[in-house]
Amino acid sequence: MRAHRQMRWAAAGAALGMGLAVSMLGAPVAAAEEVPDIPGAISVWQVPDRVGPAQITHHDAARYARQHPGSVPPGVNEFTCTPTGEHPRPVVLVHGTDSNAYSDWASLGPRLAGAGYCVFALNYGGEPGGDNYGTEDMTVSAGQLAQFVAAVRDATAAAEVDIVGYSQGATVARYFVNRLGGAAVVDQWVGLASPTYGGTLFGLVSVLEQTPGGMEWATAVLPPDLVSPALEQQAQGSPFLDDLNGGADTDAGTRYTTIGSRVDEVIQPATNIALRDGSATNLMIGDLCPLNQSGHFRMPYDEYSLQLVMGVLDPARAVSPPPCTAVPAGTGVLEMILTENF
Repeated sequence: MRAHRQMRWAAAGAALGMGLAVSMLGAPVAAAEEVPDIPGAISVWQVPDRVGPAQITHHDAARYARQHPGSVPPGVNEFTCTPTGEHPRPVVLVHGTDSNAYSDWASLGPRLAGAGYCVFALNYGGEPGGDNYGTEDMTVSAGQLAQFVAAVRDATAAAEVDIVGYSQGATVARYFVNRLGGAAVVDQWVGLASPTYGGTLFGLVSVLEQTPGGMEWATAVLPPDLVSPALEQQAQGSPFLDDLNGGADTDAGTRYTTIGSRVDEVIQPATNIALRDGSATNLMIGDLCPLNQSGHFRMPYDEYSLQLVMGVLDPARAVSPPPCTAVPAGTGVLEMILTENF
């Protein structure tokens, strides 16, 4: 999930609540060549190749990405990269909703590349003619990821990859692993702020569940820029999530780790982040470092969270435990709202 569309959902929720009370009373210009889409899909994807600088905050990365469409962090998408014996599996990074590879990965991407990994990231699920990615049907987006992973494996001659997904990207990647045969080629799946069992969209989903028509009614009534197919699919109790999590939420061929926050601004209850299969590892940054109250929008730029990701990918070189420093709840949220809306 992503800042500006979700923050507008919060405002929409307030307006919707007022409306219910009354009723009861009476695609961007891309730097890289567009990759051919899946036949019949109304969704585009891209391999970005315009190298931008590393960033240390999410809002700075989001601002740069808006000003430089098609950007990619340094060290990412170098298709001549050869995996080493220390890091034989390329790492594929999958961004969140209404976002792109640069905005969400301008910190972790360069860090992984500097540590000797071959690192790759795509822009998936774009509305044709839209200005961002990660908005369209997640089933189609998972197919786009499958094509990208195949291209990465072909370029690097790697038998397997590891995948790190942020927010929606974690669920798109898990659909690829669990439903599209990805378990055969993905050794590790890491979900950062993963909406595993969905979010309530600031409580709006719970309100809609009590009204005739539910989310379908909201889609018809609310302005189109507030609702995307991917956002609907990430709502708690959506048919997409029910299907993905039905039977088992993992596949035996892959190792799974979630890294979440109990003060996630989007995924509430926070227990919806964790996988329920006993083989999965579920980490909460606030449990491991109580001083750190980073939430959803800060996590891909939170030092403690990134150290956890690095440790999961390579336990032998993990900083254990990572340095624990104080981060107040809500840090970075206002900056993201201002960046995405003004």
